[in-house]
Amino acid sequence: MPKKRTKKNYYGEEQEQAVSDYLNTDSEEEKNKIFNEYLREPLVIMVESIIRRYKLYRKGFTFEEQHTDTMSFLMTKINRYDVEQNHKSYSYFGTICKNYLMGAIQKDVKDVNRTISYEDISSDIEKSPEYSYVIDSPVLDYKGLITTLTKKIDDFMQVETLNENEKKLGYALIEIFLNFDKIFQIGDGNKFNKNLILLSVREMTSLSTKEIRVSMKKYKKIYKSIFSDFLG
Repeated sequence: MPKKRTKKNYYGEEQEQAVSDYLNTDSEEEKNKIFNEYLREPLVIMVESIIRRYKLYRKGFTFEEQHTDTMSFLMTKINRYDVEQNHKSYSYFGTICKNYLMGAIQKDVKDVNRTISYEDISSDIEKSPEYSYVIDSPVLDYKGLITTLTKKIDDFMQVETLNENEKKLGYALIEIFLNFDKIFQIGDGNKFNKNLILLSVREMTSLSTKEIRVSMKKYKKIYKSIFSDFLG
């Protein structure tokens, strides 16, 4: 019988093991038992905490509607968590939720903006060179870039002398990049939400924005080197 959890200690090793057990059984009856006994309450608290902590409220939705919608989305992603990679499911699920909520809010804003008739916009603006641009660079293979960057950071951490904050940041970056395709699925094209990534790093490291910025200096030279190689 699992212990009753509080919000301060609602997701620990018991839940990490439950996720592993949940994914490793083919029995729907067993899955339901594991989920209801060990995971339902912690995930409900997690979603509630994320919405309130980051103030990710959607206009036109009650809190209950938004909570239910986010929980439903999270349930479709649980089976995509890879236990073999030994990354905490807590971080993975939390980032999934934040990504989904921020993406939904951004989509809501775009939908509102689309209600403004295009005919109301002056044709002079449309034709003006000041408001136009031409894309003449090749599409970046961002998956290849991320794979290479992940390996370089891992190698870098093995040989470089780093302080505790720099180590925390390095491990967080590796975890995010390893799960990039699974976690960052919301958005148009290849656009990445830098605010979401920052929120994820802060959540995983407990570092302030200033501490992250200072620690990031060690890793920027790796990125610049690899990025210039990908651009040719």
